[in-house]
Amino acid sequence: MTIEKKSCDLCGLPVEIEGFTLLTKEGNKEFCCEGCQGIYQMLNEDKLLADDAAK
Repeated sequence: MTIEKKSCDLCGLPVEIEGFTLLTKEGNKEFCCEGCQGIYQMLNEDKLLADDAAK
């Protein structure tokens, strides 16, 4: 049985820590660190959804 690791949606490294996610028009994006999350957020502001949209 192999455990499939998710890849960072910005740099492609394995996501080893949960919690670095953003809700976008294309779905949930996951990142390996806060740096990748912040860079993605700055570059793709028009694709982000408000946090309360998921509630």
